Amino acid sequence: MPRSFQERSFNGTPRGVSVLGSTGSIGTQTLEVLRLFPDRFRVQALTAGSNVELLAKQAREFAPRCVAIGAEEQGPALREALADTDIEVHVGGEGLCTAAADPAADVVVAAVVGYAGLKPVLAALEAGKTVALANKETLVVAGALVNRLLDAHGGTLIPVDSEHSAIFQCLVGESDRQVEELVLTASGGPFRTRPADTFGAVTREEALDHPNWSMGAKITIDSATMMNKGLEVIEARWLFDVGADRIRVLVHPQSIVHSMVAFTDGSTKAQLGVPDMKVPIQYALSHPARWPAPHERLDWSEVPRLDFELPDTDKFPCLRLAFEALEAGGTAPAVLNAANEEAVALFLDEQIGFTDIPRLIEATLARRAVQEAPTLDVLQAADADARRTVQELARPTTN
Repeated sequence: MPRSFQERSFNGTPRGVSVLGSTGSIGTQTLEVLRLFPDRFRVQALTAGSNVELLAKQAREFAPRCVAIGAEEQGPALREALADTDIEVHVGGEGLCTAAADPAADVVVAAVVGYAGLKPVLAALEAGKTVALANKETLVVAGALVNRLLDAHGGTLIPVDSEHSAIFQCLVGESDRQVEELVLTASGGPFRTRPADTFGAVTREEALDHPNWSMGAKITIDSATMMNKGLEVIEARWLFDVGADRIRVLVHPQSIVHSMVAFTDGSTKAQLGVPDMKVPIQYALSHPARWPAPHERLDWSEVPRLDFELPDTDKFPCLRLAFEALEAGGTAPAVLNAANEEAVALFLDEQIGFTDIPRLIEATLARRAVQEAPTLDVLQAADADARRTVQELARPTTN
């Protein structure tokens, strides 16, 4: 098992938990899990991007030591909403990092969506925290940097994404020398069977209508383009120290098998369950134990078949682009991620079409030279430059 995974047992003392992105999809589901175990966890910090109302409501329920709001202009409103409490209020990017490194937290759930989650995760790792990672972009953009911080500060990463949690669970008790291949499963999204020549007419509402999972808007669009699986491939490379040639993607429309590990003796382990993010969230929080919980169970009598097929990278070029960026290394994955975030935002704002998303990403990657062994400053510059490039390339489409 990779050196970043260190087993830490529950010793009867409540674990301090910070939830970064507590108002989003993963964040609110994390709080649902924490409500199940009030004697085992103590919430120390909660953060949000801009949702003051929900963050203040959560803070009143869980009474953390501190809260943080990323949008600086929302700071006064949050302070006013919590004026009659002893809860510390932090604001802006620095405030998010302060909350992430709160000394009372043992586990930091990193559920901030997108590139915005990178710096808070780095702050938590610099503080030697156990990070339950739901923000795949952190490893996509800065995988090598994250691993250096793990080595330097003794922190721990535990994956929350259902696919990586599945692989993590399959690796328990196994030697990484015996791993032959990681198999990430993909639902195929809402357009698995839709003809590619109709993709130009895809609407925002159609792309947001995922057949299996309930997720935030950005990740749902990523599922529709299959970029989500591409980002997960890059994340898996850093989480499990496995090259791209040993990571495979299979489309599995039932979303029952969350991922698999093939071993050198010809056997394969798979982790199965209903599509419910609370299960991998809880496992990340309780690891290495499994605690009884009322999450939905599989009814095997209603699972008549499990189907698998190879992904069509001509139909879904974002998956191909992700593999290419991983192979290129350096700043290429950061450029890929930034271009994707910017293109998805434009699509959600109905300024570009669905097929423009991979077009803009590929064009941006072609324009940006790869820089090897990038520092955080270089990665930040690559991110900003890629976003500007997407906006420039999109202008003819948005006129």
